[in-house]
Amino acid sequence: MITVKTPFRISFFGGGTDYYDYFSQYGGAVLSTTMDKYCYVTLRDLPPLFDYQNQFTYSKIERFNVPDEVSHPLVRNALKFLSYDHIQISYDADLPACSGLGTSSAFAVALLQGLHAMRGEYPDKESLAKEAVHLERELCAEAGGVQDQYATAFGGFNRFSFTAEGVTVQPVNISALTKAQLEKNLMLVFTGFTRYSDAIAAENQLNIARNVATLHKMAALVDEGEKLLQQGNLDDFGRLLGETWHMKQTLAANTSNETVNEIYRSALANGALGGKLLGAGGGGYLLLYVPKQAQAGLRNALEPFQFAPFAFENGGTQIMENTQS
Repeated sequence: MITVKTPFRISFFGGGTDYYDYFSQYGGAVLSTTMDKYCYVTLRDLPPLFDYQNQFTYSKIERFNVPDEVSHPLVRNALKFLSYDHIQISYDADLPACSGLGTSSAFAVALLQGLHAMRGEYPDKESLAKEAVHLERELCAEAGGVQDQYATAFGGFNRFSFTAEGVTVQPVNISALTKAQLEKNLMLVFTGFTRYSDAIAAENQLNIARNVATLHKMAALVDEGEKLLQQGNLDDFGRLLGETWHMKQTLAANTSNETVNEIYRSALANGALGGKLLGAGGGGYLLLYVPKQAQAGLRNALEPFQFAPFAFENGGTQIMENTQS
């Protein structure tokens, strides 16, 4: 049996510049971190004692003989890509899927790492990230960028730079005190609904040519945000989140909605300096920068919305258990 743990991510700046059609021409950048909220994928060989050859358990149970019988596209294409059979796969997570935290890519990375380990293979994190991009963007033909696969594979607080030649991962050089204070001033509030972001991501992709000027500005915020962190200027970092959120809403229709807008307005009126909806948009988790002294009042103002406590993590994807002989 093999169990893989892969973290979810929080993206601060640069989302949208990690789409191939943009960064292959102009270069893109993202500033993000992973947190101590994970997906868990457990895999084991399935004995040939059942009337089916494979099983995948998530929000439902799929039993099948060949990969093409699986409705879940990541599992279907991963099993075909790595040619594995007679397997039982289970998925669990600390937070809901489709919530803007890179959950799909975390699952892709964990699944690939687990399948490789079942084959006695242990690729490095860069290889896993590249394979996850290939799985999601090419084999599954899903619209979107490439930041999540790298963030969840590598873990930690990083700047990712994207060009047609490849991806560069640079850990952000900030003091432990600044990092700890930032962590204390960030809050995750659940908007009350998850969403499938495929349509928004596809529209973002189609609108790249129209949105080039805005995407340039969003890429520049990565430099500005990183500089503010290095200076320890956290309140301005928080305000900058609001700037990128306003830009993001112009990229595609339905990036936000009245529920999200009302939560955000209420947050600003009750002590938040800035924030943004995570992921492509439409729902999921809203990231807010709130000085510690204002957080109790903000929680009261946003009742009954749920907050998810979290801490930054540095491990990235990892095998927790491996009992394969």
